Amino acid sequence: MNNFPILIITGRPAAGKSEVIDFLKKADPKERMEQFHIADFEELDDFVYVWETFEIDDILTRHGKPRIWTDEKYWFKEHFIWNLYIERINLEYRKKLARDPAYHDKKTVLIEFARGGENGITEALNYLHEDILRRASLMYIKVSYEESVRKNHRRARKGEEDSILYHSLPDEKMDFYYKTNDWDKIEAADPNFIDVKGFKIPYAVFQNEPEKTLDPKLIGQELGRVTTKLWSVKSR
Repeated sequence: MNNFPILIITGRPAAGKSEVIDFLKKADPKERMEQFHIADFEELDDFVYVWETFEIDDILTRHGKPRIWTDEKYWFKEHFIWNLYIERINLEYRKKLARDPAYHDKKTVLIEFARGGENGITEALNYLHEDILRRASLMYIKVSYEESVRKNHRRARKGEEDSILYHSLPDEKMDFYYKTNDWDKIEAADPNFIDVKGFKIPYAVFQNEPEKTLDPKLIGQELGRVTTKLWSVKSR
């Protein structure tokens, strides 16, 4: 197999995750495989489930029923919802494998999520199913919190709040949920691998500050550097 079975793409909100995936969608399939080891791919992005949560709670409100996961301003009522989204990813992925045990002979899965807080990324990784962990590599798209906020403002498009590319968070939610994260702690522990439940996940960092994700040429160059390193680490 010459492709990544699973590539987890994580980082702060608006770090550039969706732009990298959009670049890969538009890439020539043969060149994408040769340069980045990414086959025809499917995405599992937990933003889809986040937005679904808001929609379900709004439907319940319209029918006079209590909201389940969010209040009227879409603040989450409890922390576990973040892990429920990871469990949704687990479920969707395992259904793909059940339908086709040879799925990865011809497919890559890209798993995308953003997490903040003192233990957010580590916690999310620990909720991933073993079927994912044993096949996964990880790319962290690195920007500062200040750059994340700037780009979060820029990408907002009225009427496209449910869009993967153009959704945006209010500043108070950016500050509450994402001002800190645990990536530096993860990176300091090992330069090549993240230990998750006994699985060693190879990782590499896509440096997106100064910003590269507005220019397809720069995306391609940085993505090539990152996936070359990842493939080398994975192949050890």
